[in-house]
Amino acid sequence: MEIEVLVEQNKWWKKKDSIEEDYDILKWKKGKYRWIPEVLNDIMLKPFSLHIILGPRQVGKTTAIKLMIKKMLDDKDPRSLFYFNCDEISDHRELKDVLETYLYLKGKWKIKTSYIFLDEITSPREWYRTIKSMIDLGKFRNDVVVLTGSSSISIKGETELFPGRRGHGKNFIFLPLSFREYLKIHNPEVYKKIRPVKNLKVEDFEERVSEAMLYKKELDIILKKYFTTGGFPLSIEIENLADAKNTYLNWIKTDILKSNRSDTIARQIIKSFIGKLSTPISWEKISREIEVKSPKTVAAYIELLRSLFSVIVLHHVDITPDTIKVGKNKKIHVIDPLLLAIFEDWCMVKLKEKEHITAESLVATHLARFLTIKYGFSALDEQIFYWRNKSEIDVIVNDRGLKGFEVKWTDKFDIKTHPGLKTFMVVSKNKFNTKPLSIPLSVFLSLLDI
Repeated sequence: MEIEVLVEQNKWWKKKDSIEEDYDILKWKKGKYRWIPEVLNDIMLKPFSLHIILGPRQVGKTTAIKLMIKKMLDDKDPRSLFYFNCDEISDHRELKDVLETYLYLKGKWKIKTSYIFLDEITSPREWYRTIKSMIDLGKFRNDVVVLTGSSSISIKGETELFPGRRGHGKNFIFLPLSFREYLKIHNPEVYKKIRPVKNLKVEDFEERVSEAMLYKKELDIILKKYFTTGGFPLSIEIENLADAKNTYLNWIKTDILKSNRSDTIARQIIKSFIGKLSTPISWEKISREIEVKSPKTVAAYIELLRSLFSVIVLHHVDITPDTIKVGKNKKIHVIDPLLLAIFEDWCMVKLKEKEHITAESLVATHLARFLTIKYGFSALDEQIFYWRNKSEIDVIVNDRGLKGFEVKWTDKFDIKTHPGLKTFMVVSKNKFNTKPLSIPLSVFLSLLDI
Protein backbone atom coordinates (compact mmCIF):
# COMPACT_ATOMS: atom_id res chain seq x y z
CA MET A 1 0.00 0.00 0.00
CA GLU A 2 1.37 3.40 -0.97
CA ILE A 3 2.17 5.50 2.09
CA GLU A 4 0.57 8.51 0.39
CA VAL A 5 -2.81 6.73 0.53
CA LEU A 6 -2.53 6.42 4.31
CA VAL A 7 -1.37 10.01 4.70
CA GLU A 8 -4.38 11.23 2.72
CA GLN A 9 -6.72 9.73 5.33
CA ASN A 10 -4.54 10.79 8.28
CA LYS A 11 -3.58 14.39 7.54
CA TRP A 12 -3.07 15.09 11.25
CA TRP A 13 0.21 13.14 10.98
CA LYS A 14 1.70 16.17 9.23
CA LYS A 15 -0.28 18.91 10.97
CA LYS A 16 -2.34 18.26 14.09
CA ASP A 17 -4.79 21.10 13.38
CA SER A 18 -5.75 19.58 10.01
CA ILE A 19 -8.40 17.53 11.85
CA GLU A 20 -10.43 20.74 11.96
CA GLU A 21 -10.61 20.66 8.15
CA ASP A 22 -11.62 17.01 7.98
CA TYR A 23 -14.80 16.60 5.91
CA ASP A 24 -16.74 14.79 8.64
CA ILE A 25 -15.66 17.24 11.35
CA LEU A 26 -16.61 20.20 9.14
CA LYS A 27 -20.07 18.71 8.55
CA TRP A 28 -20.46 18.22 12.28
CA LYS A 29 -19.40 21.79 13.08
CA LYS A 30 -21.76 23.23 10.46
CA GLY A 31 -24.70 21.15 11.64
CA LYS A 32 -27.79 22.73 13.15
CA TYR A 33 -27.53 20.32 16.06
CA ARG A 34 -24.22 19.02 17.36
CA TRP A 35 -24.04 16.14 19.76
CA ILE A 36 -21.23 13.92 20.97
CA PRO A 37 -22.25 10.25 21.05
CA GLU A 38 -22.11 8.66 24.49
CA VAL A 39 -20.35 5.62 23.03
CA LEU A 40 -17.15 7.69 22.89
CA ASN A 41 -17.06 7.76 26.68
CA ASP A 42 -17.55 4.00 26.94
CA ILE A 43 -14.68 2.80 24.72
CA MET A 44 -11.75 1.74 26.89
CA LEU A 45 -8.43 2.90 25.46
CA LYS A 46 -6.33 0.34 27.31
CA PRO A 47 -4.06 -1.98 25.29
CA PHE A 48 -4.77 -4.59 24.13
CA SER A 49 -8.38 -3.97 23.13
CA LEU A 50 -10.40 -5.00 20.10
CA HIS A 51 -13.63 -2.99 20.06
CA ILE A 52 -16.38 -3.54 17.48
CA ILE A 53 -19.00 -0.86 16.77
CA LEU A 54 -22.02 -1.97 14.73
CA GLY A 55 -24.88 0.09 13.35
CA PRO A 56 -26.72 1.16 10.22
CA ARG A 57 -25.15 3.42 7.63
CA GLN A 58 -25.60 7.18 7.89
CA VAL A 59 -26.13 7.00 11.64
CA GLY A 60 -22.95 8.91 12.53
CA LYS A 61 -20.36 6.20 13.24
CA THR A 62 -17.63 7.82 11.10
CA THR A 63 -18.28 11.24 12.64
CA ALA A 64 -18.10 9.69 16.10
CA ILE A 65 -14.71 8.13 15.30
CA LYS A 66 -13.38 11.42 13.91
CA LEU A 67 -14.57 13.25 17.04
CA MET A 68 -12.77 10.66 19.13
CA ILE A 69 -9.56 11.22 17.16
CA LYS A 70 -9.99 15.00 17.50
CA LYS A 71 -10.21 14.67 21.28
CA MET A 72 -7.27 12.26 21.48
CA LEU A 73 -5.04 14.65 19.52
CA ASP A 74 -4.93 16.83 22.64
CA ASP A 75 -2.61 14.41 24.42
CA LYS A 76 -1.55 11.68 21.96
CA ASP A 77 1.16 11.57 19.32
CA PRO A 78 -0.76 12.33 16.08
CA ARG A 79 1.07 9.50 14.32
CA SER A 80 -0.22 7.01 16.91
CA LEU A 81 -3.77 7.67 15.64
CA PHE A 82 -4.46 5.69 12.48
CA TYR A 83 -7.77 5.88 10.60
CA PHE A 84 -8.66 3.99 7.43
CA ASN A 85 -11.96 3.71 5.55
CA CYS A 86 -12.13 0.10 4.37
CA ASP A 87 -14.76 0.87 1.71
CA GLU A 88 -11.76 1.51 -0.53
CA ILE A 89 -10.32 -2.03 -0.36
CA SER A 90 -11.71 -5.29 -1.68
CA ASP A 91 -10.48 -8.16 0.50
CA HIS A 92 -8.45 -9.34 3.50
CA ARG A 93 -5.19 -9.26 1.49
CA GLU A 94 -5.51 -5.55 0.79
CA LEU A 95 -6.47 -4.99 4.44
CA LYS A 96 -3.28 -6.80 5.50
CA ASP A 97 -1.25 -4.60 3.15
CA VAL A 98 -2.79 -1.45 4.70
CA LEU A 99 -2.10 -2.56 8.26
CA GLU A 100 1.43 -3.81 7.59
CA THR A 101 2.28 -0.50 5.94
CA TYR A 102 1.08 1.41 9.00
CA LEU A 103 2.83 -0.96 11.43
CA TYR A 104 6.07 -0.46 9.46
CA LEU A 105 5.70 3.32 9.88
CA LYS A 106 4.81 2.88 13.56
CA GLY A 107 8.08 0.99 14.09
CA LYS A 108 10.14 3.62 12.29
CA TRP A 109 8.46 6.35 14.37
CA LYS A 110 9.18 4.35 17.57
CA ILE A 111 5.55 4.52 18.68
CA LYS A 112 4.78 2.08 21.47
CA THR A 113 0.96 2.23 21.50
CA SER A 114 -1.25 2.96 18.50
CA TYR A 115 -4.98 3.56 18.25
CA ILE A 116 -6.17 1.96 15.03
CA PHE A 117 -9.62 2.84 13.65
CA LEU A 118 -10.83 0.69 10.75
CA ASP A 119 -14.08 2.12 9.41
CA GLU A 120 -16.59 -0.04 7.49
CA ILE A 121 -14.61 -3.20 8.23
CA THR A 122 -17.33 -5.37 6.69
CA SER A 123 -16.54 -4.07 3.18
CA PRO A 124 -13.40 -6.18 2.49
CA ARG A 125 -14.16 -9.86 1.88
CA GLU A 126 -13.05 -12.14 4.73
CA TRP A 127 -11.73 -9.14 6.68
CA TYR A 128 -11.59 -11.20 9.87
CA ARG A 129 -8.79 -13.42 8.52
CA THR A 130 -6.32 -10.54 8.63
CA ILE A 131 -7.45 -9.21 12.01
CA LYS A 132 -7.36 -12.66 13.61
CA SER A 133 -3.96 -13.50 12.13
CA MET A 134 -2.36 -10.24 13.21
CA ILE A 135 -3.73 -10.61 16.74
CA ASP A 136 -2.35 -14.16 16.94
CA LEU A 137 1.04 -12.93 15.75
CA GLY A 138 1.08 -10.30 18.49
CA LYS A 139 1.10 -7.41 16.01
CA PHE A 140 -1.47 -5.45 18.08
CA ARG A 141 -0.37 -6.49 21.59
CA ASN A 142 0.31 -2.88 22.64
CA ASP A 143 -2.52 -1.31 20.62
CA VAL A 144 -6.20 -0.45 20.74
CA VAL A 145 -8.12 -1.51 17.63
CA VAL A 146 -11.60 -0.13 16.89
CA LEU A 147 -13.64 -1.66 14.05
CA THR A 148 -16.90 -0.24 12.74
CA GLY A 149 -19.41 -2.07 10.55
CA SER A 150 -22.49 -0.66 8.89
CA SER A 151 -24.42 -3.87 9.33
CA SER A 152 -23.99 -7.28 10.86
CA ILE A 153 -24.51 -9.08 7.53
CA SER A 154 -20.83 -9.92 7.40
CA ILE A 155 -19.86 -9.31 10.97
CA LYS A 156 -22.61 -11.42 12.54
CA GLY A 157 -21.02 -14.59 13.80
CA GLU A 158 -17.58 -13.36 12.79
CA THR A 159 -17.12 -11.51 16.07
CA GLU A 160 -17.33 -14.95 17.65
CA LEU A 161 -14.16 -15.93 15.77
CA PHE A 162 -12.17 -13.90 18.29
CA PRO A 163 -12.55 -15.87 21.55
CA GLY A 164 -9.75 -14.87 23.88
CA ARG A 165 -8.60 -12.29 21.32
CA ARG A 166 -10.58 -9.24 22.42
CA GLY A 167 -8.45 -8.17 25.39
CA HIS A 168 -10.32 -5.30 27.07
CA GLY A 169 -12.49 -4.88 23.97
CA LYS A 170 -16.29 -4.84 23.84
CA ASN A 171 -19.13 -4.77 21.32
CA PHE A 172 -21.11 -1.56 20.85
CA ILE A 173 -24.29 -0.98 18.85
CA PHE A 174 -24.59 2.52 17.39
CA LEU A 175 -28.20 3.38 16.55
CA PRO A 176 -30.31 6.42 15.65
CA LEU A 177 -30.85 8.84 18.54
CA SER A 178 -33.06 7.52 21.31
CA PHE A 179 -35.86 9.78 22.52
CA ARG A 180 -33.78 10.94 25.50
CA GLU A 181 -30.83 11.80 23.22
CA TYR A 182 -33.27 13.59 20.90
CA LEU A 183 -34.61 15.53 23.90
CA LYS A 184 -31.06 16.53 24.87
CA ILE A 185 -30.45 18.36 21.59
CA HIS A 186 -33.95 19.88 21.25
CA ASN A 187 -34.60 20.92 24.84
CA PRO A 188 -31.43 20.58 26.93
CA GLU A 189 -32.95 22.39 29.90
CA VAL A 190 -35.75 19.84 30.32
CA TYR A 191 -33.25 17.04 29.66
CA LYS A 192 -31.18 18.19 32.63
CA LYS A 193 -34.25 18.25 34.89
CA ILE A 194 -35.22 14.61 34.29
CA ARG A 195 -33.22 11.95 36.12
CA PRO A 196 -33.24 8.62 34.25
CA VAL A 197 -33.96 5.27 35.86
CA LYS A 198 -31.09 2.89 36.58
CA ASN A 199 -33.19 -0.29 36.46
CA LEU A 200 -36.49 -1.46 34.99
CA LYS A 201 -38.12 -1.88 38.39
CA VAL A 202 -41.50 -0.32 39.21
CA GLU A 203 -40.04 1.39 42.27
CA ASP A 204 -37.31 3.02 40.13
CA PHE A 205 -39.92 4.47 37.78
CA GLU A 206 -42.13 5.56 40.68
CA GLU A 207 -39.20 7.46 42.19
CA ARG A 208 -38.47 9.37 38.97
CA VAL A 209 -41.85 9.77 37.26
CA SER A 210 -43.25 12.39 39.68
CA GLU A 211 -40.45 14.76 38.65
CA ALA A 212 -40.69 14.01 34.93
CA MET A 213 -44.48 14.49 34.88
CA LEU A 214 -43.91 18.20 35.59
CA TYR A 215 -42.51 18.50 32.06
CA LYS A 216 -45.04 16.35 30.21
CA LYS A 217 -46.21 19.25 28.02
CA GLU A 218 -42.66 19.94 26.82
CA LEU A 219 -41.97 16.22 26.40
CA ASP A 220 -45.11 15.74 24.31
CA ILE A 221 -43.98 18.49 21.93
CA ILE A 222 -40.62 16.76 21.44
CA LEU A 223 -42.29 13.35 21.06
CA LYS A 224 -44.49 14.69 18.26
CA LYS A 225 -41.35 15.77 16.37
CA TYR A 226 -39.67 12.45 17.09
CA PHE A 227 -42.66 10.58 15.64
CA THR A 228 -41.99 12.43 12.36
CA THR A 229 -38.20 12.64 12.03
CA GLY A 230 -37.00 9.70 14.11
CA GLY A 231 -33.44 9.77 15.37
CA PHE A 232 -31.34 9.53 12.20
CA PRO A 233 -28.97 12.53 11.98
CA LEU A 234 -29.85 13.51 8.42
CA SER A 235 -33.60 13.63 9.12
CA ILE A 236 -32.97 15.88 12.12
CA GLU A 237 -30.62 18.24 10.29
CA ILE A 238 -32.34 18.94 6.98
CA GLU A 239 -35.62 20.71 6.41
CA ASN A 240 -36.62 18.52 3.46
CA LEU A 241 -37.57 15.19 5.05
CA ALA A 242 -38.10 13.64 1.61
CA ASP A 243 -34.37 13.91 0.89
CA ALA A 244 -33.54 12.13 4.13
CA LYS A 245 -36.01 9.35 3.30
CA ASN A 246 -34.47 8.86 -0.15
CA THR A 247 -30.97 8.69 1.31
CA TYR A 248 -31.85 6.04 3.86
CA LEU A 249 -33.98 4.03 1.42
CA ASN A 250 -31.04 3.90 -0.98
CA TRP A 251 -28.86 2.65 1.88
CA ILE A 252 -31.33 -0.16 2.61
CA LYS A 253 -31.62 -1.16 -1.05
CA THR A 254 -27.84 -1.12 -1.51
CA ASP A 255 -27.18 -3.35 1.50
CA ILE A 256 -29.93 -5.75 0.42
CA LEU A 257 -28.32 -6.09 -3.01
CA LYS A 258 -24.84 -6.43 -1.46
CA SER A 259 -26.12 -9.44 0.46
CA ASN A 260 -27.16 -11.08 -2.85
CA ARG A 261 -30.85 -10.67 -2.08
CA SER A 262 -33.60 -9.10 -4.16
CA ASP A 263 -34.89 -5.67 -3.17
CA THR A 264 -38.15 -6.57 -4.96
CA ILE A 265 -38.75 -9.57 -2.72
CA ALA A 266 -37.68 -7.55 0.34
CA ARG A 267 -40.24 -4.94 -0.59
CA GLN A 268 -43.01 -7.55 -0.82
CA ILE A 269 -42.11 -9.00 2.58
CA ILE A 270 -41.98 -5.57 4.22
CA LYS A 271 -45.34 -4.68 2.68
CA SER A 272 -46.80 -7.85 4.15
CA PHE A 273 -45.61 -7.34 7.71
CA ILE A 274 -45.80 -3.56 8.28
CA GLY A 275 -49.58 -3.68 8.21
CA LYS A 276 -49.44 -6.20 11.06
CA LEU A 277 -46.74 -4.72 13.27
CA SER A 278 -48.81 -4.81 16.44
CA THR A 279 -50.03 -8.35 15.71
CA PRO A 280 -48.09 -11.64 15.96
CA ILE A 281 -47.46 -13.13 12.52
CA SER A 282 -45.89 -16.26 11.05
CA TRP A 283 -43.37 -16.50 8.24
CA GLU A 284 -45.80 -18.97 6.61
CA LYS A 285 -48.52 -16.32 6.46
CA ILE A 286 -46.16 -13.81 4.87
CA SER A 287 -45.03 -16.39 2.30
CA ARG A 288 -48.65 -16.97 1.26
CA GLU A 289 -49.01 -13.26 0.48
CA ILE A 290 -45.94 -12.87 -1.75
CA GLU A 291 -44.72 -14.44 -4.98
CA VAL A 292 -42.00 -16.49 -3.23
CA LYS A 293 -43.91 -19.30 -1.47
CA SER A 294 -41.18 -20.26 0.96
CA PRO A 295 -41.24 -19.51 4.72
CA LYS A 296 -37.48 -20.17 4.77
CA THR A 297 -36.96 -17.38 2.25
CA VAL A 298 -39.10 -15.05 4.34
CA ALA A 299 -37.10 -15.97 7.44
CA ALA A 300 -33.85 -15.21 5.57
CA TYR A 301 -35.07 -11.76 4.54
CA ILE A 302 -36.33 -10.95 8.04
CA GLU A 303 -32.93 -11.98 9.37
CA LEU A 304 -31.32 -9.68 6.81
CA LEU A 305 -33.45 -6.76 8.01
CA ARG A 306 -32.43 -7.58 11.59
CA SER A 307 -28.80 -7.56 10.48
CA LEU A 308 -29.32 -4.13 8.93
CA PHE A 309 -30.65 -2.91 12.30
CA SER A 310 -33.96 -2.06 10.65
CA VAL A 311 -36.23 -4.33 12.70
CA ILE A 312 -36.29 -6.41 15.85
CA VAL A 313 -38.20 -9.67 16.23
CA LEU A 314 -40.03 -10.62 19.41
CA HIS A 315 -40.63 -14.31 20.09
CA HIS A 316 -43.46 -15.59 22.22
CA VAL A 317 -42.52 -16.44 25.80
CA ASP A 318 -44.43 -18.55 28.31
CA ILE A 319 -44.48 -16.66 31.59
CA THR A 320 -44.90 -19.77 33.75
CA PRO A 321 -42.52 -21.49 33.27
CA ASP A 322 -40.07 -19.11 31.55
CA THR A 323 -39.85 -20.73 28.11
CA ILE A 324 -39.32 -19.20 24.68
CA LYS A 325 -41.71 -20.53 22.04
CA VAL A 326 -39.65 -20.22 18.87
CA GLY A 327 -42.24 -21.96 16.70
CA LYS A 328 -45.07 -19.57 17.56
CA ASN A 329 -45.92 -16.37 15.71
CA LYS A 330 -43.53 -13.44 16.10
CA LYS A 331 -43.98 -9.71 16.48
CA ILE A 332 -41.88 -7.40 14.33
CA HIS A 333 -41.00 -3.83 15.29
CA VAL A 334 -39.24 -1.21 13.15
CA ILE A 335 -36.43 0.42 15.13
CA ASP A 336 -37.07 4.06 14.21
CA PRO A 337 -40.13 6.16 13.22
CA LEU A 338 -38.40 7.47 10.08
CA LEU A 339 -37.70 3.92 8.89
CA LEU A 340 -41.38 3.08 9.40
CA ALA A 341 -42.34 6.06 7.23
CA ILE A 342 -39.79 4.99 4.61
CA PHE A 343 -41.24 1.48 4.50
CA GLU A 344 -44.75 2.94 4.19
CA ASP A 345 -43.75 5.05 1.19
CA TRP A 346 -41.67 2.33 -0.47
CA CYS A 347 -44.42 -0.26 -0.17
CA MET A 348 -47.24 2.21 -0.88
CA VAL A 349 -49.05 1.29 2.33
CA LYS A 350 -51.10 3.65 4.49
CA LEU A 351 -50.96 2.36 8.05
CA LYS A 352 -54.05 2.40 10.20
CA GLU A 353 -53.50 3.34 13.85
CA LYS A 354 -49.98 4.45 12.96
CA GLU A 355 -49.50 6.35 16.22
CA HIS A 356 -50.31 3.25 18.25
CA ILE A 357 -47.99 1.12 16.12
CA THR A 358 -45.21 3.70 16.48
CA ALA A 359 -45.74 3.94 20.23
CA GLU A 360 -45.52 0.17 20.73
CA SER A 361 -42.43 -0.07 18.52
CA LEU A 362 -40.73 2.73 20.45
CA VAL A 363 -41.39 0.99 23.76
CA ALA A 364 -40.07 -2.33 22.43
CA THR A 365 -36.97 -0.91 20.73
CA HIS A 366 -36.05 1.42 23.61
CA LEU A 367 -36.32 -1.41 26.12
CA ALA A 368 -34.23 -3.60 23.81
CA ARG A 369 -31.59 -0.86 23.65
CA PHE A 370 -31.63 -0.48 27.45
CA LEU A 371 -30.90 -4.18 27.91
CA THR A 372 -28.25 -4.24 25.17
CA ILE A 373 -26.33 -1.43 26.87
CA LYS A 374 -26.77 -2.95 30.33
CA TYR A 375 -25.64 -6.46 29.44
CA GLY A 376 -23.61 -5.96 26.25
CA PHE A 377 -25.80 -8.19 24.08
CA SER A 378 -24.68 -8.67 20.47
CA ALA A 379 -28.30 -8.66 19.23
CA LEU A 380 -30.88 -6.00 20.11
CA ASP A 381 -33.72 -8.47 20.54
CA GLU A 382 -31.81 -11.12 22.47
CA GLN A 383 -33.92 -10.87 25.65
CA ILE A 384 -37.16 -9.18 24.60
CA PHE A 385 -40.44 -11.03 23.95
CA TYR A 386 -44.22 -10.82 24.03
CA TRP A 387 -46.91 -12.99 25.62
CA ARG A 388 -50.37 -13.85 24.36
CA ASN A 389 -53.08 -16.19 25.56
CA LYS A 390 -56.61 -14.94 26.07
CA SER A 391 -55.06 -11.52 26.60
CA GLU A 392 -51.69 -10.08 25.58
CA ILE A 393 -48.69 -8.33 27.08
CA ASP A 394 -47.03 -6.31 24.33
CA VAL A 395 -43.43 -6.41 25.57
CA ILE A 396 -41.75 -8.70 28.08
CA VAL A 397 -38.06 -8.32 28.90
CA ASN A 398 -35.81 -10.77 30.65
CA ASP A 399 -33.95 -8.55 33.09
CA ARG A 400 -33.09 -10.82 36.03
CA GLY A 401 -36.63 -12.10 35.79
CA LEU A 402 -39.47 -11.35 33.40
CA LYS A 403 -40.88 -7.81 33.39
CA GLY A 404 -44.00 -6.85 31.44
CA PHE A 405 -44.93 -3.61 29.64
CA GLU A 406 -48.34 -3.03 28.07
CA VAL A 407 -48.92 -0.17 25.60
CA LYS A 408 -52.34 1.53 25.64
CA TRP A 409 -52.79 4.33 23.12
CA THR A 410 -56.04 5.58 24.61
CA ASP A 411 -57.19 7.41 27.74
CA LYS A 412 -59.69 4.74 28.82
CA PHE A 413 -58.49 1.21 29.37
CA ASP A 414 -58.70 -1.73 31.70
CA ILE A 415 -55.67 -3.77 32.63
CA LYS A 416 -55.34 -7.38 33.69
CA THR A 417 -52.03 -8.09 35.37
CA HIS A 418 -50.40 -11.50 35.17
CA PRO A 419 -49.63 -13.26 38.47
CA GLY A 420 -46.37 -14.64 37.04
CA LEU A 421 -44.91 -11.16 36.56
CA LYS A 422 -43.51 -9.40 39.59
CA THR A 423 -42.85 -6.28 37.52
CA PHE A 424 -45.61 -4.92 35.31
CA MET A 425 -46.46 -1.42 34.09
CA VAL A 426 -48.50 0.35 31.43
CA VAL A 427 -47.23 2.87 28.90
CA SER A 428 -50.15 5.11 27.95
CA LYS A 429 -50.87 8.04 25.68
CA ASN A 430 -51.59 10.54 28.47
CA LYS A 431 -52.79 8.75 31.58
CA PHE A 432 -50.81 8.56 34.80
CA ASN A 433 -51.88 6.07 37.46
CA THR A 434 -50.27 4.14 40.29
CA LYS A 435 -51.97 0.70 40.43
CA PRO A 436 -50.75 -0.64 38.14
CA LEU A 437 -48.21 2.04 37.35
CA SER A 438 -49.25 3.82 34.13
CA ILE A 439 -46.83 6.31 32.56
CA PRO A 440 -47.39 8.52 29.48
CA LEU A 441 -45.14 7.50 26.58
CA SER A 442 -43.18 10.76 26.40
CA VAL A 443 -42.38 10.56 30.13
CA PHE A 444 -41.52 6.84 29.97
CA LEU A 445 -39.07 7.28 27.09
CA SER A 446 -37.44 10.31 28.72
CA LEU A 447 -36.54 8.12 31.72
CA LEU A 448 -34.56 5.59 29.64
CA ASP A 449 -30.94 6.70 29.39
CA ILE A 450 -29.91 5.05 26.14
